[in-house]
Amino acid sequence: MNHPIPFVAAVPGWIAAVAAAALLAACGPAVPKLPKLDRDAVVLAFGDSLTFGTGASREQSYPAVLSRLISRKVVGAGLPGEVSAEGLARLPAVLEEVKPQLLVLCHGGNDFLRKTGEEAAAANVREMIRLAQSQGVSVVLVATPKPGFGTSRVPFYESIGRELGIPVEADILPDVLGDRSLKSDLVHPNAEGYAAIARAVEKLLRKAGAV
Repeated sequence: MNHPIPFVAAVPGWIAAVAAAALLAACGPAVPKLPKLDRDAVVLAFGDSLTFGTGASREQSYPAVLSRLISRKVVGAGLPGEVSAEGLARLPAVLEEVKPQLLVLCHGGNDFLRKTGEEAAAANVREMIRLAQSQGVSVVLVATPKPGFGTSRVPFYESIGRELGIPVEADILPDVLGDRSLKSDLVHPNAEGYAAIARAVEKLLRKAGAV
């Protein structure tokens, strides 16, 4: 006599499959790994006014806060008003002067403000990353949103991250610049906003194994 197979016999495999899928969804995409920073490593934070810390004191800028969070020297090299083409021209001399082990790059916002086109900004950001990598410098990219409500994300940052195999923080600036309580004006964070940026970068560096 044939006996029907109890339904419960198939449940463990089904549960395992669902659990695995849920775990993968919770974990999200894997973060590219970075070499662990030496204790005396220098980190270069390079960008425009968002890196300079416009809207807060220099001690409250995200590079200054990040330095305290990761216990490494972080050199803030932000130049307010700079577009990505100017950043690309400036970066070689700054790399030569600072000699960083890691570059945290946050650029492109002024290109969007001046509506010079995403394609040129993407090309310049990509070339800055390649320049640093050619000198053995690890890179983390911080994505800048388009102006407006502060939450218009620009896809090329994550595309470049996948292309060049680097970690990208794509959420924090749209979140900060979309929250009035974290801004000093229409386009710049306040001290609390910069602290949030620093914490997000620190979290990404830890996920990537740099600290």
